[in-house]
Amino acid sequence: MTVRGYVLIEGEVGQAKRVGELVKALSHTDAKVISVDTVTGPFDVIVQLEADDLDKLGNCITDGIQRVEGVQRTTTCLAVNLG
Repeated sequence: MTVRGYVLIEGEVGQAKRVGELVKALSHTDAKVISVDTVTGPFDVIVQLEADDLDKLGNCITDGIQRVEGVQRTTTCLAVNLG
């Protein structure tokens, strides 16, 4: 079963565009980056990920996204099917 998550990224001041570009170029074996958007508001970048399971999604976040230069903090929201 594929899992999907949205990673809300807070970056260093003035680094939103750069963080977005680096995350977009991220290649991780555990998950696929579906989309990357630079946004306004309390977060700087929102990333949509897909993985085969929750552990792989988590690995991509901790070993990939959180290691990108300029990323200060992440918040992950898991997509659920309520239907």
